[in-house]
Amino acid sequence: MLAPRSGKTRILIVDDSSFMRMAIRSILSKDPSFDIVGIAADGVEGVEKAIALKPDLITMDVEMPRMDGIAALRQIMAKAPTKVIMVSTLTNEGARSTFEALDAGAIDYIPKNVTDSSEAQNIFREELVRKVKEAIRSRFGRSTPTAAIRQAAPSAPRSISSKLAGKKINYVGIGASTGGPVALQEVLSRIPVNFPYGIIVGIHMPKAFTGPYADRLNAKCSMTIREAVDGDILKPGLALIAPGGMHTTLVRRGSTVVVKTVPTSSYPQYVYIPSVDLMLSSMAEATNGSMLGVILTGMGNDGFKGMKQLKSMGGVTIVQDESTSTIYGMPKACVDGGVADEVLPLGQIGFEISKFAG
Repeated sequence: MLAPRSGKTRILIVDDSSFMRMAIRSILSKDPSFDIVGIAADGVEGVEKAIALKPDLITMDVEMPRMDGIAALRQIMAKAPTKVIMVSTLTNEGARSTFEALDAGAIDYIPKNVTDSSEAQNIFREELVRKVKEAIRSRFGRSTPTAAIRQAAPSAPRSISSKLAGKKINYVGIGASTGGPVALQEVLSRIPVNFPYGIIVGIHMPKAFTGPYADRLNAKCSMTIREAVDGDILKPGLALIAPGGMHTTLVRRGSTVVVKTVPTSSYPQYVYIPSVDLMLSSMAEATNGSMLGVILTGMGNDGFKGMKQLKSMGGVTIVQDESTSTIYGMPKACVDGGVADEVLPLGQIGFEISKFAG
């Protein structure tokens, strides 16, 4: 995309709720780097204004009359490709619609919190501004995420990397954030049903979203995938998704590695929830370093400390490369910190993980 004109990011707000339109406009207008160039009350009007106004970014409600947000998104991506952040309800249905929108090309999403709680409103305000700024910095040069996946996927798996050859693992831990839902689907879809090592995934998502996300992955991938619960054992052929709204740690129990969920209040030093750093650090301890750590696309540096500890214990690490990352924050932190054994395009990572089974 072209850089924002006149130094400001031009934003179009699409939402059928006058309250939400006003709330989003009020929040974003307070930032001098944003320029609200239009408001639309449904998907039809949203598509028309996206084409006419050519904004740099659109906030798009999911549920709207005449044309819903997903249908509008698809038309915008076909006629006037634009960075879009979906505004979703904190429900299972809202989660399912959000993941469909991400598949259709949305950059990110923000859960809509409609409670009267001042704390909830503050969280929504901070998240909205942060995600808009992340989206502005994100990579966007494709019609849909799946198109980039197809381009990044090699025609045939390479032989295992020389840096990873001979390495032994017993478990796999994966972390991701912005762009992660689509990226994780690509990675896990490449792993065979009989993969001999247990997998756990930490991705920054709210509580209502991780269950539906796990169900979606389970329907699209060969191996069994579900949301983790306290006391789960990491097992071959199973990938667990760390639940949102809390942190997930791993502990050794006899010959097994077990999931232990903990409230966020127990670890106030971790900003991102669930914390990839905490998950990977505890997993490195529980496995005595006998694991593969993988960091995919995401803003910030969550995961770097966990990967650093894993490397210090003899573990193996892979991170996603810049060219296929929606946001090259989390992977870049690992590369810059010297804790990445391999830096690979998204389409190659699942294949590389699978090779450890041989």
